[in-house]
Amino acid sequence: MSISKFVQQFNTPVLDKVMIVISAFGNVEIALASLIITAGIFLVNKLKREAIFVSCITFTGIITFVLKRMFGRPRPTADVVTLIDRYQNNSFPSGHTLSYIVFFGFLIFLMKKLKSVPKYWRITVISIAHFMCVFGPISRIYLGAHWLTDIIGGLLIGLLYLQQLIWYYKRP
Repeated sequence: MSISKFVQQFNTPVLDKVMIVISAFGNVEIALASLIITAGIFLVNKLKREAIFVSCITFTGIITFVLKRMFGRPRPTADVVTLIDRYQNNSFPSGHTLSYIVFFGFLIFLMKKLKSVPKYWRITVISIAHFMCVFGPISRIYLGAHWLTDIIGGLLIGLLYLQQLIWYYKRP
């Protein structure tokens, strides 16, 4: 709770809007659209294998759904934190954090690996992806959607999935 209070002490109307925008990329519709667009960009650029691996990131949604049902942990409530936005499903793990780590982490990996992608694009994508990996999880605490332990759970599960995704990608 002390971490939530610390993060939320910086609350301002402008920062509320910024955090809502950052957090929106973890919402199902936007996350799915981002995956489809990213896979499509790889396909158009004749990077079929990369498109397939980006498509595999959709499984993070299934993992999140199953784990949220299994743990059934309630979200923070208005009597203990400031709720800037309202959410319906369970809290653990943070699905936004899990998906951010896998999606943006895999993009970082690919941009470092794919030298055929122009350098300015690689630097831009890596910069945005790093930003989202850091501020996406923070936005979830800021908005009152998750406890720190939900974020840590999403981070660890996301890192495990990302590690496996990269391992399979590197296989011949």
